[in-house]
Amino acid sequence: MFRNYVKVLSLSVAISAFGAAALAEESTYPHAKEAIGTVEQVYDGALLPDLAVSTYRNIDRLFPTRIIKAGTKPLDLPKAEKQLSNVKFKYEDKDYDLYDFIALDSITAMLVIKDGKVAFETYQRGNTEKTRWMSMSVAKSISSTLAGIAIKDGLIKGLDSQVVDYVPELKGSAYDGVSVKDVLMMSSGVKWNETYTDPNSDRRALLRAQISQKPHSAVELMAKLPRAAEPGTLNTYSTGETQILGEIVRGAIKKPLAEYLSEKIWAPFGMETDATWWLDSPDGVEIGGSGISATLRDYGRFGLFFMNNGVVDGKSILPEGWVKEATTPKTLKDGKKLDYGYMWWTAWTEPSIKDGAFSAIGIQGQNIYIDPVEKVVIVTFGAQPKPVGKEPIDPNVFFDAVVAELKKS
Repeated sequence: MFRNYVKVLSLSVAISAFGAAALAEESTYPHAKEAIGTVEQVYDGALLPDLAVSTYRNIDRLFPTRIIKAGTKPLDLPKAEKQLSNVKFKYEDKDYDLYDFIALDSITAMLVIKDGKVAFETYQRGNTEKTRWMSMSVAKSISSTLAGIAIKDGLIKGLDSQVVDYVPELKGSAYDGVSVKDVLMMSSGVKWNETYTDPNSDRRALLRAQISQKPHSAVELMAKLPRAAEPGTLNTYSTGETQILGEIVRGAIKKPLAEYLSEKIWAPFGMETDATWWLDSPDGVEIGGSGISATLRDYGRFGLFFMNNGVVDGKSILPEGWVKEATTPKTLKDGKKLDYGYMWWTAWTEPSIKDGAFSAIGIQGQNIYIDPVEKVVIVTFGAQPKPVGKEPIDPNVFFDAVVAELKKS
C-alpha cells in the first residue's frame, strides 16, 4: 500500500509541474511563485500552516484547469456607510468576538455584504483582492446552480429526468434508475464513503482517478460502485454524486461546465476576475464537487446572484422558485427530513433557521453564507489544517452574531 501511495504522490507532483507550466505566463498573480504542497497532503491534513495557505491559493497548479472567464463590467460592490464593528457572542458558554473567530477558525479572508454593500472586508496571511482561493465543496452548490440553469434552458428536462439519459455510460450501473433529483439530494442509494483522510475511502479513490488524468476515469469509477439502497431512500454525502451531476450537466449542455458558468453567470453578472476549475484530464470534464478557484469578492458576487433569485439583466435565469427549492430541507421517500437541499446546506442554528438562511460550505473553512431576510452574504476563506470539521467556533454561530450586529445599524 505504501508503494502505491508513493506512486500516487509522484503523479501529483508531476501534475503540479504541468499546472505550474500552464500558468507560467500569469506573472501578475501575486502568489504564482510560492511553494505548494500536494493534493494528497491537503486531504491527509498534512500541511503546516504556511504551506497550507500557499497551497490553497494556488490549487490551479495541482491539476489542469479550465478558465471561467469574467466579463468586462464588474458588478460594483460599494462600501457601506456603516461598517461592521467588533462582533461579540457566546458559544458553548464562552465569550468570543470577531478576532477570536478569525484567529481560531484560521480565516485568511472574509467579506460581509449587507444590502449589496461591503460592510466588512479583510485579507490575512498575505492574501489580497487578487488572491484566488480554493472552493472545496462550495463548488457543489455552484454545480447545483448550473443544473438549475440547464433545466430553465430546457436542456435538462426536469428533476425527474434519468441520469442515464445524459450520461449513457452509466447504463447498467447503480445509477441506472436514479433521477436528477436523487443526485441533487445525494440520495441515489449508491454506496459511498466520503472520509477525506482515509486512503481507502471512495473519496480518495476519486482523487486518485483525478490524479491519473485519464479521460473519463472519474465516471468509470462511479460506474463500478454498488447500490446500498433504493434511490430516494438514503442520503449519503458524496463528492462522487456531484461528479455525476457535473457529467449530467455536461451531457445536457454539450459544452464544458466552466464555459457555461462563464456564459450564464461569471461574465454577465459582473464577476471581476477569471476563475479556474479543475479537470479530470487535460481538456476534460470539470470536477463537479471541488476545484473552483476564485477571488473573495467574486464568491461574494455569486452569493448575491443566488440570493437575488438568479436575476441577470433584469430576468431570472433559474427556474421559478428554484432558490427556495434548492435551499430548504428535502424529504426522503420514507418521510425522513434532511438538513440538506440541492447541494446547499440548510441552517442549523435558531436565528439562521428563522431567516431561512443557507450555505455553500467547503472543508477547511470555506463558506458562502446567505441570509435572504436580512440580505446578508458572508464569505470566508479558511486554512484549517485538517478536513475533519474541527473548527473551534461553529461558523453559523458567528454568522448569526454578524447578522444581529448589522441589524443594529
